[in-house]
Amino acid sequence: MNAPKKPAAKPKKKYRKTKEEINAEGRERKREKKHRGHKSGSRYVEQASNKQNGGQNGSTDPRLGSKKPVPLIVDEKQATKPVVEKKQPTVKEKLTPEKELEMLESDDRLDSILARLEDGETITAQEQQYVDTCLDRIDELMNILGIEYSEEEEEEDEEKLDDIMRILKSK
Repeated sequence: MNAPKKPAAKPKKKYRKTKEEINAEGRERKREKKHRGHKSGSRYVEQASNKQNGGQNGSTDPRLGSKKPVPLIVDEKQATKPVVEKKQPTVKEKLTPEKELEMLESDDRLDSILARLEDGETITAQEQQYVDTCLDRIDELMNILGIEYSEEEEEEDEEKLDDIMRILKSK
């Protein structure tokens, strides 16, 4: 027996889209993409729903600033009144002369500058001023404490060293 034949399948035509159809599809895709995101005015709708739920009083617009009136005409009274910030006086601890002298003698910056001077290097005007002020302060503190440093003692010490060196060399 012959089996019933299926109706012949339609042959597939390769159909090429025209320029107008391609343009129409592009416009359709663009129209779909254009409607993504939030609706216009959505930030105000969200705030309104929050206010109803939160029960806050009064409607405030976040775009509005201060309600303080701004003078449009400058008065002489206002122009002569500058804003002055009050500065609190800084209270420094009073150091005893002994502690201050000890701090100055152990000052690393002063030591390094004096070492450079002994090596024969030149120093800047700021460094020279720093050295002068520190040494003057050390002299004042030594006078206050009654410590005397004379050049005669230094010369005597050098003479003693010279004598010792001569004795050692002669042996």
